[in-house]
Amino acid sequence: MEMTFTGRNISVSDRFREYVEEKVDKVEQLAAKLQRLDIKVTKEPHCKNPETQLTVELSVMTKGPAIRAESHAADKFAAFDLAFGKLLERLRRARDKRKVHHGRHTPTAVFQATGGLDPAPSDVPLHQAATADEPVEQNESQDHANPVEIRRKVFPATRMSVDDAVDRMELVGHPFYLFVDEATDQCAVVYRRKGWSYGIIALDGDRQEPETVETRHYRDEKPATV
Repeated sequence: MEMTFTGRNISVSDRFREYVEEKVDKVEQLAAKLQRLDIKVTKEPHCKNPETQLTVELSVMTKGPAIRAESHAADKFAAFDLAFGKLLERLRRARDKRKVHHGRHTPTAVFQATGGLDPAPSDVPLHQAATADEPVEQNESQDHANPVEIRRKVFPATRMSVDDAVDRMELVGHPFYLFVDEATDQCAVVYRRKGWSYGIIALDGDRQEPETVETRHYRDEKPATV
């Protein structure tokens, strides 16, 4: 298996590389058609909490969707262990999903597969919540009185069903996922709500009527309009 190591504001030592190589056999056992494992280590020089200044992000690249996990800790070894545990759990869910498609197991309900995930905080200011999943880049010239920054990312548009978008979102561990709804050809975003429910937001520039709300269960093809 090919592995790539990237260090940002920190060097990746041979000892850390050897530590990672000793553990990646489990990834090869769980990942189907594995192509590459990317390991990114980031040190935040302006992090106020030394217990979270090191971030390790792991990305499994396969012929299917990428599977990612990241964690923060005081040192890169601890951060790797935390991220590696999350990655293995997501790989196991992806493997079980493949078994379901082959008719060998009963599908696991979404609330069972995601019940242990922390919901996105709704009562935390934006500049505090930004550090929960992704470290905020700062430099010495930045105005520390206004720590909020906006980053723009552009990805290829991918058409898929709403249910597949939910699965992709859980595999990468994000609270939302942007996609093109194959049923409507509209750009949409699926996001995690409270408990075991999900929401979908879509925009239609030609729409004149008030908003409509549809509810349905996971893998249920008959939505009910409210």
